[in-house]
Amino acid sequence: MARLLLGVSGGIAAYKALELVRLATKAGHSVRVIQTPASRRFVGEASFAALTGAPVLHSEWERDPARGAFPDQRAPDHEPLSHLELVGNADAYLIAPASANTLAKLAHGHADNLLTTAALAATCPLLLAPAMNDAMYEHPATQANLELLRERGATVLDPSTGSLGSKGEWGVGRLREPAELLAAFERVVPAGARPAAPKGAVELRAVGAEPRALAGVRVLVTAGGTREPIDSVRFVGNRSSGRMGFALADAAARLGAEVTVVAANVALERNPRVAYVDVETASDLEGACKERFGGCDLLLMAAAVSDYRPVRARDDKIKKEAAGELEIALERTSDVLAGLAAGRRSGQTLVGFAAEHGAAAVQRGREKLSRKGLDAVVVNDISRRDIGFDGAHNEVVIVTAEGERHVPRATKPEVAEAVLETVQPMLRREEYNSQDGAAGAAGTRRPGRA
Repeated sequence: MARLLLGVSGGIAAYKALELVRLATKAGHSVRVIQTPASRRFVGEASFAALTGAPVLHSEWERDPARGAFPDQRAPDHEPLSHLELVGNADAYLIAPASANTLAKLAHGHADNLLTTAALAATCPLLLAPAMNDAMYEHPATQANLELLRERGATVLDPSTGSLGSKGEWGVGRLREPAELLAAFERVVPAGARPAAPKGAVELRAVGAEPRALAGVRVLVTAGGTREPIDSVRFVGNRSSGRMGFALADAAARLGAEVTVVAANVALERNPRVAYVDVETASDLEGACKERFGGCDLLLMAAAVSDYRPVRARDDKIKKEAAGELEIALERTSDVLAGLAAGRRSGQTLVGFAAEHGAAAVQRGREKLSRKGLDAVVVNDISRRDIGFDGAHNEVVIVTAEGERHVPRATKPEVAEAVLETVQPMLRREEYNSQDGAAGAAGTRRPGRA
């Protein structure tokens, strides 16, 4: 896959960098870590070294036993300068967490430790993930430093709002979740990127790297939640954020697929390797899917599509004083997935998603599989508050004609990987069955194929 140089500066959020490294190496990426002296007070270098399989550096004066090489490279036969060799080999340099102090140094060109020296020498993409107290983050000096860094081409991964390091504190300044940081890194790295091996080095394949298993496969993903207007400002909608659909799109793109996302009201970062079509209502989503469905090989229907819409939508705003008690008549929307399934062609694989509530969730998912003629249904139990809508994690059961696969609570990118891993054999079977004359040799097709 790609080479990530991770810089870790001082702050309690440094513990999240360990999970980032775990996710990155699991995805097949090769990782090296630079720590500031302050960060070692929060997380020890032995933890990073164990996860990466490579030495961790914290000073420009210490010798690098790997001589600037990443775990998928052999070390060169000379002793290069660490701050030059590391960034020269990296596909991107991500600093997470980036403290207020480190951001100030970077903005003004200071190079008083290995992390900042490497940043000055970096010609690869530079990503910065701030993490600090809300007062420090909102201080005019910090905001000015971030703006200056953006102007110079750095990608700033704005922090989220939530619980902060000190007990009882809440506000903006919380480090992005590790899965989001990994996705941001992967967005700036071209598919299959590999820098040239240093002189005298022998290139090795990254341990755990996956082949481009979906190369040539056209994937259509729906994501987010549709909104049905009541008047010019109000709507009937749901709490879907689009995180699951976007994670599926990112995972498919990493595996070499040609990916299009029909995004219903999604306010998340976009992957340059993915094409996006923005829609608002269930009708908009249906039209966008119908237009593109015939050309796709795999449909991942992760969007939460409204089942009902107001019979009449007002063009203006309903005034509270004039309306009094308000009654809204609703009508059913079209079943988009069932409509697409009814018109499927040979060689297409269709995956539905079912947000169900309670103990019978999996059974209802299996009924949906049969009723709509799908190849798989991904079921999650929305009665649980620790997974699902607008969260970073999910826990699902993937239901197919052959059985069920339980995916324990994991990040949504990890769940997306499990879903694609499950459907890949279906794609291969469909590809074989769609060849001229192959159906008879392969045996009986699954029901529903034209």
